[in-house]
Amino acid sequence: MVATPPRYNAALMTLARLVLEDGTAYHGESFGSSASSIGEVVFNTSFTGYQEIATDPSYKFQIVVMTYPHIGNYGISESADQSDRPQVSGFVVRELSEHPSAATSEMSLATWFLQHGVVAITGVDTRALTRRIRSEGAMRGMISTEAGRPIDSIVKELQAAPAMGGLDLVKDVTTSSHYEFENGSDQRQRRIAVFDFGVKRDILRQITARKCSVTVYPARTSASEILDGNYDGVVLSNGPGDPEPVTYAQESTRQMIGRVPLFGICLGHQILGLALGGKTYKLKFGHRGGNHPVKEVSTGRVEITSQNHGFSVDPDSLRDSEVEFTHINLNDGTLEGFRHRTEPVVAVQYHPEAAPGPHDSFHLFDQFLTMIDQYQKR
Repeated sequence: MVATPPRYNAALMTLARLVLEDGTAYHGESFGSSASSIGEVVFNTSFTGYQEIATDPSYKFQIVVMTYPHIGNYGISESADQSDRPQVSGFVVRELSEHPSAATSEMSLATWFLQHGVVAITGVDTRALTRRIRSEGAMRGMISTEAGRPIDSIVKELQAAPAMGGLDLVKDVTTSSHYEFENGSDQRQRRIAVFDFGVKRDILRQITARKCSVTVYPARTSASEILDGNYDGVVLSNGPGDPEPVTYAQESTRQMIGRVPLFGICLGHQILGLALGGKTYKLKFGHRGGNHPVKEVSTGRVEITSQNHGFSVDPDSLRDSEVEFTHINLNDGTLEGFRHRTEPVVAVQYHPEAAPGPHDSFHLFDQFLTMIDQYQKR
């Protein structure tokens, strides 16, 4: 099955294809690197924030399809980076803006991708592509400029590539050694340790903005090292891939429960769920975007949230435990948050720091610090 190609300006760009593992091909034009790239093809419904999305380590080994049709119009600014480089395997857009217009713009999206070797394609019917992912589920794909290569050959290579299920990608994005995240303030009232499973910088910025010092640790750091540091609280960060094979993080988390306040975000939420005896499963096409409604169970309050995950905690696996469900996704009923009934443990599946997305959930960082204060008074 081959989607109808758009009109090309071959003098400006190289023809390219996005081929899915089921043999479907989408034609467009290459921008950024002209190399071929493989990844799980997923879609993001955010209107803005393409730079934050591209630099989010949670997108490791994924080709991101932006559903908003016009991408790149405000360019690139270093201050928006969520890590030190783009993390995506590829990027797919309907219409690339080649001439960005913004006071903060330092370069175009195409130039930035070219500098970092990111493979990208424009001119794709992203609506048709998104509908296919929704109906068939996320699948592996390749962006290629090899015009003469048969689709069957590409499909064969895709089917031999790793699948996301069972893949530990945390080891590829975590820091190699611990470091202090500086915010330029001397007014530090609490000390927070962060497990780096692929942490976004805006999570660290939200914590330091609340007069906390932050030390970021590699994913394989032992519980004893953290506990010996006498931190006031511990954050389990976001990250890529399947949480189940990240057994080292589950074990460290299990040993810290009840001994220090814990706050899990996205992959950290899943790691906590597994550490408490629960199970996780892969969603058909995941939740990615800045417009997902989540309800707080106790109050009925609805927050519009930023999300990026392809796995979820199975609520049935935790119903007989000491866990209380706190948040539910209003689109599909999946579990979006929980807390321990007796220990200082909270977790949310979505991204309270946004970047990009709405700011409805910033208050969760304040609630985490309140939990720390209450724990210290026990």
